[in-house]
Amino acid sequence: MSQITDPDRFFQTTLSIAETNRKALKSKNKQGNLIRLHSKILAIILDPTDEGRVYVAESAGTARRIVLEADNKSHFYRGPTAPLTCLALSPDNTTLFAGCWDKTIWSWNALTRAPGKKYYAHADFVKAVLCVRISGQDFLISGSADACIVVWDLHTGQKLHVLKGHSRGIQDLAIDPAIYGHDSTTVTIFSAGSDREIRRWRIGALEAAELEGERPIVEHETSVYRIVFDADGDLWTASADGMVKCLGRERGWKADTVLRHPDFVRDVAIEERGGWVVSVCRDEEVRVWNRATGELQHTYSGHFEEVTGVVLVRMEAVSVGIDATVRRWSLMPGDLEAAKKEGDGEGGGKEEGDKVGESDVQEGMMTKEEEDELADLIGDDE
Repeated sequence: MSQITDPDRFFQTTLSIAETNRKALKSKNKQGNLIRLHSKILAIILDPTDEGRVYVAESAGTARRIVLEADNKSHFYRGPTAPLTCLALSPDNTTLFAGCWDKTIWSWNALTRAPGKKYYAHADFVKAVLCVRISGQDFLISGSADACIVVWDLHTGQKLHVLKGHSRGIQDLAIDPAIYGHDSTTVTIFSAGSDREIRRWRIGALEAAELEGERPIVEHETSVYRIVFDADGDLWTASADGMVKCLGRERGWKADTVLRHPDFVRDVAIEERGGWVVSVCRDEEVRVWNRATGELQHTYSGHFEEVTGVVLVRMEAVSVGIDATVRRWSLMPGDLEAAKKEGDGEGGGKEEGDKVGESDVQEGMMTKEEEDELADLIGDDE
């Protein structure tokens, strides 16, 4: 029998050593035009002012604006020393907001990167933020692991409303587009939680409450991580039960499409022009589905840790993960077919041509205990 001589592996099982070796080997691949950062990436959003840029939130407490096509083009937003979990932009796209492990919401001027207000109210990690304009007034809405939703005056930082209903932490928030415009007097917000419920809230400038007479939507077996409306006003969900579902508005929010995965599904995005649904999973994969048939079109491999988020830029899916990489995957039919034929899903790829982000000051990097806490946060419902 062979003996382990590496002291760092004395207390590891054979399976854990094999898994470590697998990830080390896979980490060398350059699939997806990758941009390599310096800490785990926990969230990604689009930059509405430039479709070639995205914002990401990192576990090192840094937010970045990244130019996807250019090497070493990152703008940093600094201040937090704890992981950032979610991002949002103000209605006029001038202010960047980030929810943080430290129970606060940080903000910066998106152009100058100057720090702005901090918002204090939650008793646990902030896990979702979004911004809305109601009757000409801007509001910030946040959801937390404390199971509360807080509505803020975006400009003054005043806490206006606290909404309770979920029995466990809030995972995501989404604006119902069917009845929303910047001149609206109220807005309907959907919230998804670790209690597997999706709830609906009517929010106005003077009052906010859960919709009367509406029961929570329960279509999943466990935590709902992401809720996204498509152009038809139907709701797509991603869950820890390994399912992506389309909940039809006309069907009373019952599922009419179910896409099954082998592990937790972290995020989902809808490509309307090509008719694709893109999902990202804890199993490290990015999947592209035919929306009309529900069939899996292709699986892109490249990430070597859990994939935490995805957005769509032109005809590409841009994914981020715990492996600290940003990767881009074509959604053009010809490219998808070629990738399928060439076996790009094997996780190999060229050894050159990756993009490396600017070197960071390594402030805010996590201790071993914080790494373990992050794993618990991401998988708090296993």
